[in-house]
Amino acid sequence: MPYDLDFEKPLAELEKKINGLQRKGERLKPDETKQLQSLENDLRKRTEEIYSNLTAWQTVQVARHKNRPYTLDYIKHICDDFFELHGDRSFADDHAIVAGTARLGEQTVMLIGHQKGRDMKEQQYRNLGMPHPEGYRKAYRMMQQAEKFGFPIINLIDTSGASPALVDEERGQSEAIASCLYLMPRLRVPILAIVIGEGNSGGALAISIADRILMFEHSYYTVAAPEAAANIIWRDAGQAPLAAEGQRIRAKDLLSFKIVDEVIPEPLGGAHRNHHLAAEALKVSLLRNLEELKQLPTDELLAKRYEKFRAIGQFDHEVLETNSEIGV
Repeated sequence: MPYDLDFEKPLAELEKKINGLQRKGERLKPDETKQLQSLENDLRKRTEEIYSNLTAWQTVQVARHKNRPYTLDYIKHICDDFFELHGDRSFADDHAIVAGTARLGEQTVMLIGHQKGRDMKEQQYRNLGMPHPEGYRKAYRMMQQAEKFGFPIINLIDTSGASPALVDEERGQSEAIASCLYLMPRLRVPILAIVIGEGNSGGALAISIADRILMFEHSYYTVAAPEAAANIIWRDAGQAPLAAEGQRIRAKDLLSFKIVDEVIPEPLGGAHRNHHLAAEALKVSLLRNLEELKQLPTDELLAKRYEKFRAIGQFDHEVLETNSEIGV
């Protein structure tokens, strides 16, 4: 897979040199073999350096990478016997959200997640991973079913936001999202939410009220996409990199704020470079967290879920007083 992001240009140059030597095959001279090994070591080292110090905007670019694994990719790697369920029983089936039962390890779980598309045809079919109201009503129905049968719920989040079209508003987009937000704190089964790519706005929040929120290392989670925030603040989407820094949207930032509970490490160079290793890391984390949550009595599980969201947000009184004095 080529290094095709702007900040990966130094890596692309190294890769070009490596490919040039590799094409010689058995015709490589001893000094060229040493040079190849040195270049491969340099590539690995430079990749580690770059990806361990990504800016917020670079993280956004990685989270949006066209080859990053989506919900169905993870399901294929970590689950057995996935049985997809369809429809909201009111209007239609929304393909931007996939849902169904699956075997994860030795237990049955309910899996729900946003699904984007890779080519133009699938992107249209999936509406670029932006759910319509019926998608959230499908998720609502599946979560109710999971509670009925005692299945833990696993929600995979990867969306630029809920669909903003007029027809979606006419069909009750805000009500559908609000219904999920009202339901999830009361569900009497363990809930895990994992940000696997983009986690934007109410479209992501709608299925992320969980006992534990996990994030992949190079994903992001925010109230508004950086471009939208830049448009609101400066009326200029070109200021998105600056907005991203100010929003503190990276996994390590959100972990420090206690908004998310765990950061899942990604393979060298990002999850898009090795779907299998990314899926293995996800599976290990899911099994461990589910095992811990299953040990809690139901009433304690619900109480901890409530307290988790009540505790989010810290106020710095000195900053508030200073802002008050200057009229902010």
